[in-house]
Parts: sequence; C-alpha cells; structure tokens
Amino acid sequence: MHIPDGIVPVQIGIGGYVVTGLITWYSLRQINRMKDPMQGVPKAALLTTAFFVASLIHLPIPPASVHLVLNGMLGCVLGYYAFPAILIGLFFQAVTFGHGGLSTLGINGLIMGIPALLAYHLFQLRQTFGRQLKPRLAFGLFAFLAGTFSLGLSALIFFTIVIVTIPSNLDAATERAAVFTLLLAHIPLALIEGTFTAMLVLFLERVKPELLQGEW
Repeated sequence: MHIPDGIVPVQIGIGGYVVTGLITWYSLRQINRMKDPMQGVPKAALLTTAFFVASLIHLPIPPASVHLVLNGMLGCVLGYYAFPAILIGLFFQAVTFGHGGLSTLGINGLIMGIPALLAYHLFQLRQTFGRQLKPRLAFGLFAFLAGTFSLGLSALIFFTIVIVTIPSNLDAATERAAVFTLLLAHIPLALIEGTFTAMLVLFLERVKPELLQGEW
C-alpha cells in the first residue's frame, strides 16, 4: 500500500508534503501539551520498528499478496505519536527496501497516518459507548474496530489516488479492474489487522495497562 515514485503528478506529491507537514505539526503540538512529552518516546520508537518491519510480512490472499500495515495498532497505543512514528517508518522503508518513494513520502504519510489518528479517536470512544460492556470486552471490541477501520480507510484512500491518477498511456479500464481486485483482497486483511490489534490491546491491558493510558 505504498505509492512509488513516478506514479502521481508532481503537484500531488508536493500537496502531500504540505498536508503531511501540517498534520505532523499539529500532532507534535498535541504531544507537547502533555506533562511529559518524552514519556511516550520509547513506546513510539518500539512501535515504529514494528511498523517498519510489518511491510516485510506478506500474506497470500488470492488473487494477490498483501502485507500488514499496523497503523490502527499504532493509533490505539500511541495516540498523536502515531503520525510522526508512521512518517519515520515510511522514510526508512523507502530508503532501505524501496517500498514507496521519497517524492511520495507525504502522500504515503497521509494514506497511513490519517487513518491511524482516526483509529485512536475511535478507540477512545470505548469510554463513552463501551460503558455498558465489560472493560475487557470494550477494549477488545473497539480495538478491533479501530484496526479494521484504519486498514480499510488506508486501502480506500490508496486505491482512490491510484485510480484518479492513472497515466493516460495506460488502459484505464484494465487498471481500474486490477485496482478493484486488489481492494477486495484487502478486506480480509482488514479483519486480520483488527484481530491482531484487539489481541495486542487486550494483552497490554492485562500486563501493562499504563501503556494504553494517555494524557490526551
């Protein structure tokens, strides 16, 4: 789910950098409002590593092979740290493995970072709408929803950008059919990511609950 160099027009790449810069500034501003902004840095560094490695774990889901993203997990656990963490992970994925590109780093940051922030807020809704449920059930349910939603939204944004920016020298109908097929392959992946996110959150809630408690 990385857009490589040379796929989108230059102006879209520049626009991606501008919007990503603004969201990064906003995220860092929210982090700096915490009593101890440095407290979450070790946790963010650890999960940035997990996000970095996730692109190497491919799952054969016919008719394609897809890889884990884990942006919903980062959103649930890191809150506003998630956006800069994802941006750093994407940078190292691009320069190390060639996943994505430097000219499209801003766009890829938006594709994966915005859903991560929304996943965080979705996960926090458990405090309002999960009061009628047992605490662990609420944690698991909203973590699953956050993980599934985040991956699904990332896939939708990615494929929308790819379809809209299909080069004129390619067969648009064929490319759209291929993109739609890949989008369908990401539906079971979204469920897998949601399950994985719920399992991790329930594990942390049992052994290290303070990791899920933010000052937001």
